[in-house]
Amino acid sequence: MQIDLNQPDALTLEAVRQLLASASDNAHTQLRVTKSGIAYISSGVVGGVEIEGLLFRLETWAAGSGYVGNVAANDEVWVMQIFNALKQNWPKPAFDYIDIY
Repeated sequence: MQIDLNQPDALTLEAVRQLLASASDNAHTQLRVTKSGIAYISSGVVGGVEIEGLLFRLETWAAGSGYVGNVAANDEVWVMQIFNALKQNWPKPAFDYIDIY
């Protein structure tokens, strides 16, 4: 699952909810946004690895921490936090690594 931030109607709370639900909490994950505006959750490739082509990324979420998966997708406050992080940082993030959102 991914969100195309170039599409005016694509960034919604429901899209963020689906994005979070689509990832497994059994692996380390990271929300990444490419320079072309595609937001996705990366599993396995996280941290400062393979960041060429990325506009920005959020901090790595540790496996088992509850930041992704169905539980995370049903947490309204968390979904809103991620929605706002994407909205505030696309298309001009203050930094390429974001750990406060």
